[in-house]
Amino acid sequence: MHVGFIGLGHLGKAIAGRLLDCGHTLTVWNRTPEKADGLQVSVAKSPAGLAQKVDIIFICLFDSGAVHQVMLGEQGLLRCNLSGKTVIDLTTNHFNDVQEFHDICNQAAASYLEAPVLGSIIPASQGALTVLVSGKKSIYEKMKPLLENIGKNLFYLEKPSLATRMKLVNNLTLASFMATLAEAISLGEKVGIEKKDILEILSVGGGNSMVLNAKKGKLAEGDFSPHFTNALIYKDLHCLQDLAYENRKALFIGAVTKELYAKTCEDGFDQEDFSAIYKFFQKA
Repeated sequence: MHVGFIGLGHLGKAIAGRLLDCGHTLTVWNRTPEKADGLQVSVAKSPAGLAQKVDIIFICLFDSGAVHQVMLGEQGLLRCNLSGKTVIDLTTNHFNDVQEFHDICNQAAASYLEAPVLGSIIPASQGALTVLVSGKKSIYEKMKPLLENIGKNLFYLEKPSLATRMKLVNNLTLASFMATLAEAISLGEKVGIEKKDILEILSVGGGNSMVLNAKKGKLAEGDFSPHFTNALIYKDLHCLQDLAYENRKALFIGAVTKELYAKTCEDGFDQEDFSAIYKFFQKA
């Protein structure tokens, strides 16, 4: 199948690579074209140019502002006739903005699936992401075989914005548990225990989790090259706090965790992996 792919950041490039491995051909667009280096793809000059060549368009961008620009910018998707085409948006958007994207595509006679994913580079390259999907059920069923190329687990939540809301709820647990692990490791080292011992004991004790299993190597080696950046988790926690505010729901752990990740931006390591929150606790 020939599909379009917009957004070749760390996650986007891994997903694009997985689609290629599954036998699909891709036309891609990225603000920095060099990000396509190493991929056997055609590179479009603009989102509109990409949309002219394909009927299915994946989007995987940093935030809603970037998606809005790709859709409505000077050379955005809406500059092309989108009638009958399908947009699959893997971006973790703001829960209010994603409703607008459904509406924009509906008005253009196109189909829109919000499909934020759980997981980062390694599961993306293995087709082992979890994909949360909202949108018309008929379009979901039609796109399901394609989504199964990138996702081991698919969850369909029909009502627009529910998939995005669930992604934010999930990232509350992801971020807060990562911060707890980082603080526990830092404290253990402070009282004289070797980091390798702490990690091994946490792995079979109270810290045993997918989060620790995924980040154990980074924490052990101090290699915080990004799979999922501090900037991204901070953005998601900000959206989560908006969600809690809109629903008049107290958010104790989420609020504290958001401010912890704000410090990674303030201290200049927001582009490192979100496990680098460990550096904050070491310094503190």
